[in-house]
Amino acid sequence: MADNKDNKKKVKFSPYWIYGLIILAMLAFNMSVYLNNTTKELSKYQFEDLVRAGDVEKVEIVNQEEVRIFLTKEALLKGQHEDVKPGKFNGLQANYKYLAGDIQFFEEQIAKLRAEGHDIDPKFTKEVDYIGPILGWVLPFLILIGIWLYLMRRMSGGAGGAGGQIFSIGKSKATLFDGNAKVKVNFNDVAGLDEAKVEVMEVVDFLKTPKKYTSLGGKIPKGVLLVGPPGTGKTLLAKAVAGEADVPFFSISGSDFVEMFVGVGASRVRDLFKQAREKAPCIVFIDEIDAIGRARGKGAVQGGNDERENTLNQLLVEMDGFSTDKGVILMAATNRPDVLDPALLRPGRFDRQIGIDRPDLKGREAIFKVHLKNIVIDKSIIASTLAEMTPGFAGAEIANVCNEAALVAARRDKKAVDLDDFNYALDRVIGGLEKKNKLISPREKEIIAYHEAGHAICGWFLENASPLVKVTIVPRGIGTLGYAQYLPKEEYITRTEALEDRMCMTLGGRAAERIVFDKISTGAQNDLDQVTKMAYSMIAIYGMNDKVGNVSFHAMSQDNFNKPYSDDTATLIDQEVRKMIDVQYVRAQQLLKDKRHELNLLAEQLLEHEVLLKSDVERLIGMRPIGEDEPVDALPTI
Repeated sequence: MADNKDNKKKVKFSPYWIYGLIILAMLAFNMSVYLNNTTKELSKYQFEDLVRAGDVEKVEIVNQEEVRIFLTKEALLKGQHEDVKPGKFNGLQANYKYLAGDIQFFEEQIAKLRAEGHDIDPKFTKEVDYIGPILGWVLPFLILIGIWLYLMRRMSGGAGGAGGQIFSIGKSKATLFDGNAKVKVNFNDVAGLDEAKVEVMEVVDFLKTPKKYTSLGGKIPKGVLLVGPPGTGKTLLAKAVAGEADVPFFSISGSDFVEMFVGVGASRVRDLFKQAREKAPCIVFIDEIDAIGRARGKGAVQGGNDERENTLNQLLVEMDGFSTDKGVILMAATNRPDVLDPALLRPGRFDRQIGIDRPDLKGREAIFKVHLKNIVIDKSIIASTLAEMTPGFAGAEIANVCNEAALVAARRDKKAVDLDDFNYALDRVIGGLEKKNKLISPREKEIIAYHEAGHAICGWFLENASPLVKVTIVPRGIGTLGYAQYLPKEEYITRTEALEDRMCMTLGGRAAERIVFDKISTGAQNDLDQVTKMAYSMIAIYGMNDKVGNVSFHAMSQDNFNKPYSDDTATLIDQEVRKMIDVQYVRAQQLLKDKRHELNLLAEQLLEHEVLLKSDVERLIGMRPIGEDEPVDALPTI
């Protein structure tokens, strides 16, 4: 319970509270006076009756318009004046009042009463209403200022953050994990990144025992840049470093520095490093640093003031300014290192880059072991089996699969998560949500069955194709009417023959439609996208074409304004791409014609069962003729 109380967000004091309380008090007082007002309206002739009865103590004429009548204490005790007795909030108010109208008539009335022997001496007073004119002029300005303050607070990140107040918009918006909010992540929570953990252990060791390095004259790198695809664990690794070192941890996103106001980004950078020096030794982590670290001079307006470049310049200056023995380590993460400014990557700034790639088979197994601890699993679940079923998955995707499997098991009222739940979760992650209510005509279903059977047959008999895991015609996601799932090998280089076999396998669906129905459909749109990208990559990037030659235009093609090759070369590339795709399409057609019996058998079973596993395919058409566990020939190292 104590931890929950500590974690509750504390309400911060604001000077605006004082103004608000004063205004509320004034409104409450005025409201109470208004509600307790007992002054009654009276006629001119009733006033004369009160004077003759001796009930009037004094009379006031305000601004020569309103006559206010105050009764004696004895008169207030009479029952007829019960309604005009003053309360504790209106003791100075008149008991009766009426409009004098013509002041000459009022004076004649007073003279008449004096002649009768009544001692009446009216007092003429003047009252000025200051509140009305003030509110009429000031209130509109107050409303405009309030709207402006509200808009400024919204544009500066809201009232909750450190930069929320309009007068502190230049303050850093970094989240500090210190004291009660310490980082509780350590290296045991990070799996599949063994090489990266070894690299950052040096940072942890320096923060714990800095004299070990400074005594020998060594200097720890000022900046550590974590580079890798999304979801591979860059942010998690940075938190683990702070948790292991047990030091304050500043976390901020690169986009938090960028605002519509000039100079705000640079001011926040200065404030961030000022706080870091006060908390040293500590770690400053900037996530998605490419938001402010893009190469300068690209896309900038001539003569304009680029706020992002000013922020980057201030960051470069601050990184040069603080000394390495202060114990301030700057860590950053990005999945686009190619767009970063070269000044960030030079020695003395982010002079150490740690590559974090998608985990291999062993890494995925370790990640599964971490996430399986948090869910109730069946005894049949083996982490190594799940790792084999998820090639190319990043850490975030594996966590999503485990969570999805637990949700599926809960919906099915199971006491533990079994392998069937993981299979369903994988199908959902890869293909999307199953569309059980999607109405597909028998004719369309037959086309889909032969299309997916064409993929499966080509992949089954091609030597370099990946082993088949499952083929289904159950519609999933948006536009996915069926798919064939394969289990690619853990390879880091790919030969030309393997890419050609994959291209042929991808074109197997379109080829099957042409052979069986002598017509084609729109179902091969995604296949054609993959084949086109693959062919252009083979020719224009990997140099796998004799006519185009051993050239690569990948790096130069990143500039969208300048084409890295001539028009003749572009024409040649287009011709060779078409030729390569046509050759593989004819090859796929010939293979399916030779295996027409197997194609029909597989399509018929798909129409009947909708889902076929590898064991079902082996039972229908026999074992795969190519061994799946044959080792790949070793290639020479250059």
